[in-house]
Amino acid sequence: MSASLLILIPLLPLIGFLINGIGFKTIPKGAVGIIGTLAVVASFVISIMTFNDFIASGSQPLVVPLFDWINVGDLRIPFSFQIDQLSLLMLMIITGVGSLIHIYSIGYMHHDEGFGKFFAYLNLFLFFMLLLVLGSNYVIMFIGWEGVGLCSYLLIGFWNKNTNYNNAARKAFIMNRVGDLGFLLGIFTIIATFGSVEYTEVFAQASSFSLEDPVIVTICLFLFIGAMGKSAQIPLYTWLPDAMAGPTPVSALIHAATMVTAGIYMVIRSNVLYSLAPSALEIVGIIGGLTAIFAASIGLLQNDIKKVLAYSTVSQLGYMFMGLGAMAYSASMFHVITHAFFKALLFLGAGSVIHAMSDEQDIRNMGGLRKKLPITFITFLIATIAIAGIPPFAGFFSKDEILAHVFEHNKLLWVIGVIGSLMTSFYMFRLLFLTFFGTFRGTHEQEHHLHESPASMTIPLVILAVLSAVGGFIGVPEALHGSHHLAEFMSPLYDAARQANPAGFAPTTLSHSEEYLLMGVSVAVALISAVVAYVMYVQKASVPAPDSAEKSGLQRLVYNKYYVDEVYDTVFVKSTKTLSNILYSFGEFFIDLFVNAAVRLTSFSAKMLRKTQTGSTGDYVFAMVLGIVAILFWKLLL
Repeated sequence: MSASLLILIPLLPLIGFLINGIGFKTIPKGAVGIIGTLAVVASFVISIMTFNDFIASGSQPLVVPLFDWINVGDLRIPFSFQIDQLSLLMLMIITGVGSLIHIYSIGYMHHDEGFGKFFAYLNLFLFFMLLLVLGSNYVIMFIGWEGVGLCSYLLIGFWNKNTNYNNAARKAFIMNRVGDLGFLLGIFTIIATFGSVEYTEVFAQASSFSLEDPVIVTICLFLFIGAMGKSAQIPLYTWLPDAMAGPTPVSALIHAATMVTAGIYMVIRSNVLYSLAPSALEIVGIIGGLTAIFAASIGLLQNDIKKVLAYSTVSQLGYMFMGLGAMAYSASMFHVITHAFFKALLFLGAGSVIHAMSDEQDIRNMGGLRKKLPITFITFLIATIAIAGIPPFAGFFSKDEILAHVFEHNKLLWVIGVIGSLMTSFYMFRLLFLTFFGTFRGTHEQEHHLHESPASMTIPLVILAVLSAVGGFIGVPEALHGSHHLAEFMSPLYDAARQANPAGFAPTTLSHSEEYLLMGVSVAVALISAVVAYVMYVQKASVPAPDSAEKSGLQRLVYNKYYVDEVYDTVFVKSTKTLSNILYSFGEFFIDLFVNAAVRLTSFSAKMLRKTQTGSTGDYVFAMVLGIVAILFWKLLL
C-alpha cells in the first residue's frame, strides 16, 4: 500500500475543485460534470484497491507518514494517514455514495447558471471529508471537520440571491462553531493529558487509566459536544432542517450520507476513551434517544418533502448515538452504512419529484405521481420500507441490532427507540402516499410537464435502491442463522477497549427467543404504522389542512416544531442584539464624547498656535530673544 496511491484518494477531488473552481466560467458544462465526477469515481476505485490490499495484507492497521508537520517543544504532530477498518469503511461510503450523487447532479443541476461552481464545491467538500476520516490524529480530523463545515456553508447558501437561504447557511455555520469549540477543548485536554494527538499514542496511554477517570470523562464530554453540533443532536440540531435550503444533491451528500455522520465516526474512532467513561456514554445514549423521538414527532406533521427527510435524518442520527451509548460501536456503524444508502436514495428521489414538479416541495400539492414517475416511485418505496425497518431490507438489520443492544442496556431507552420506530414508519409512509398515491393536487401546468427524470438521475436511484434492499445482509444476526461480517471485520478496532473495560464488551445475554420477540415488536409497530398511514391517506384520501387552518394545541405545537427556533431566537439572537445595541449606545455616548473632545481640543489648540505665526520678522526675533532669556534663567536657577 504505497503512500503515493493513498494520497491520491483526497488529492483527486482537490484537483477537481481547483480545475472547476478556477475555470468554472470558461469550461463547458459537459466537461465540468465529467471532471468533477471522474475525480470522485477515481477516488472510489483507489479506495476499493486500498480495501483489497488491506484484506490481502492480513487486515493490519497501518499509519502512512507523509511529512513532518508541527513540532512545538515536546509535541510532535506529523501529517499522516491511518488505514484501518473504520477509515476504509468511511472511504467506501464517502467516495461510493459521493460518486452516485455527482452523477445525479449532472442531470439535476444542468440548467443552473452556477453549475461549475457547484461541482467545485462538491469536490472540495469530499476532499475535506476524506481528510477527516483518513487523518491519523485529532488535529487532521479537526482540519477536515472545519473544512466540511465551510463547504456546508457554501453549499447550503449556494443560491445566495435568496436571503432565507443565506440565513440558513449562516445558522448552520454558527451553530456548528458552538459544537466545534467543545471539540477544540477536547483536543487541548488530550494534548495536556497525553502529550500527543496521534490516535495510536493517545489510546495506548489511555488504556492505563482507570474507569471513570475524571480527565477521560471530561475529554469524552468535550468531544461529544463537537459531535452534537456536527451530527445535529439536541440542543444543536436546528441547523439541519434549515439546511434543506441547499440544492437536493447537497442534502443527499452532506446532510444524509457523510458530514452528519462525522460525529458518529469520531466517537467510534475514540472507542478506547469512551469505553473508559461509561458515564459519558450514558449521556451520549440519553441525548441520542431524546433526539430520536423528538425529531420523529416533528416529522409527523411536516408538509415540505425535504423537511420531513431532514427531521428523519436527525432522528436516525439519534438512533446511532443510542447504539454508541450502549457501547454497540459496530451496530452504530452498521446503521451509518445502511442509512447512507436509503437516506441518500430518499433525498435523490425527492429531488426527482421536485424536478418533475417544477421546484414544488409541498406534498399537499402532489399526489398520483407513481404513474408519471415509475422509477422514482419504485426506488422511493424501497427506501421507505428500508428506513421503516421492515425485513428483509437494509434498515431492518441495522436498526434491529441497535434496539437489541439498547434493550439489554436500558429498557426505557428501548421503549423510546420503539416509539421512534413507530413514528418513523408513519411519517415516511405518509410522505410516500401523499406524494405518489391518490389524485394529482397540483396545477394544470405542473401536471402537463410531469415526466420521469433523465438517466443521469434515475441510474443512481436504481443503484442505491439495490443497496438499500440488500445492504443489510452484511450484518445478519446469528438468531437468523446468518453471519455478521461487518462486526467480524470491525472487531480488531476494539482490542484496546476490551482490555480497558472487559465488562463493557461482555457477550450478549439475550436468547434467540428474546431476539425474535424484539424483532417482532419492531416489525409489528412499523407495519401497523404503515397500515394506519395507508388507511388515512389512501383509503380515506385525507390531505393535510392548509397552514392557515385552525389546529389543536398539540398539533400546532408539533407543526411549529415545538417553537424551539423561536425560543433560541428570543434567548440567544434577540438578547445578543439587545446587548449589542446597549454597547453601541454606550460607545456612541462615552467613546464618541472623548473622541469629539480630543478633536475639539486639538482644533482649539491649533487655532491658538496659528495666531503666533504673524509673518513679521520682528515678532520672530523678539520671540527668539525671550526664549534665550528663559533658557538662561532656567540654567541659573539649576
